[in-house]
Amino acid sequence: MTTPLQTFTRLACTFSLLAASASQAQVTSVGMRQIQSNGMTVTLVYPTAAAAQDVTYGAFTVPIASNAAPLPADSTAASGKRALIVLSHGSAGSALPEHTLAATLARAGFVVAQPEHRGDNWQDFSKAGPESWKTRPQDVSETIDAVARDPALAALVDTRRVGVHGMSAGGVTGLVLAGAQWRMLNLVQHCAQYLDEDIGFCLNGLATQPSVQLLRKSQFAMGRMLTETTAPTRFKTLHGGASPSAAADPRPDPRVVAVSLAVPVSVIFTPESLARIRIPVALSTSGDDGVLLPRFHSQHVLKHCTRCTTLSEHPQAGHFDWLSPWPASVAQTVAATQMRGGLPNPAFSDADRQKAFDQIAVFFKQKL
Repeated sequence: MTTPLQTFTRLACTFSLLAASASQAQVTSVGMRQIQSNGMTVTLVYPTAAAAQDVTYGAFTVPIASNAAPLPADSTAASGKRALIVLSHGSAGSALPEHTLAATLARAGFVVAQPEHRGDNWQDFSKAGPESWKTRPQDVSETIDAVARDPALAALVDTRRVGVHGMSAGGVTGLVLAGAQWRMLNLVQHCAQYLDEDIGFCLNGLATQPSVQLLRKSQFAMGRMLTETTAPTRFKTLHGGASPSAAADPRPDPRVVAVSLAVPVSVIFTPESLARIRIPVALSTSGDDGVLLPRFHSQHVLKHCTRCTTLSEHPQAGHFDWLSPWPASVAQTVAATQMRGGLPNPAFSDADRQKAFDQIAVFFKQKL
């Protein structure tokens, strides 16, 4: 015979399960809107209860609830707010090619902010390379400030502990914000010695510009004569980080507490500064990356940074396999500019990529 207390207990459990299911169903939709910060476009991606629909931007189609209201954090969140993750795109990039990752993080409960880096985005890549590497970390700090001021998000998002994910040139952003420092001398010496092997990096984006290729090759040839003694001061200037002291916090923005990287530009960083990193950094690697050879880039980070670990390894993945959606027309146009390794590898499936993105979400769940 069932007692009134047992009946009440079963009903309470049923209602709890229904409430949990309803909460999970609410977060299956992804909202997206844009804000401006001093002329820099920032795309916001976040959980919402609103229904999503396919929205097309040029060659890209993404399922979103455009300009929908964000969901507040549930009662289990330690801070009572949602955690923030800033995504730093690659050279000449934008928010759309990384929407699948952003949506994965939003469904996991995060608010994602994607700044369109000044001077290195799909509309303007006049400063792509070292000039952009210098300013990208400030773009991220400015993005965090913009979210903290946003009327719809300020009360819902914790901007005191922030995650950063960087892909390709976005890896420079992530490593600098973790505390690493880079120099032009490291770049020049590397390309002077390994130009043919790492041609995808050293002559990045110059496949259709033979005259610029010749100029760059001659510059690197001259770089063989540069040493710590003979190199101009500007080549030896350290960029990024906050302090060369091992005892000091090397992060330029202490709000960044965890970093995820996918196929990062990293041979430019000094081993000493990588060794000073004190926050967790997780790498997703591509074994078939012809643009940034893993042994010069990802492995350089893992060799010298004791707080850096491999989150997932993908022997068959290419450099641009981390972008999704990545329409064939866009992929072919970008690949034509690359010296090597520009096309996605069909052996790296959508399921493989999604599994890797899910692991990135778990990493940030553990660290934020």
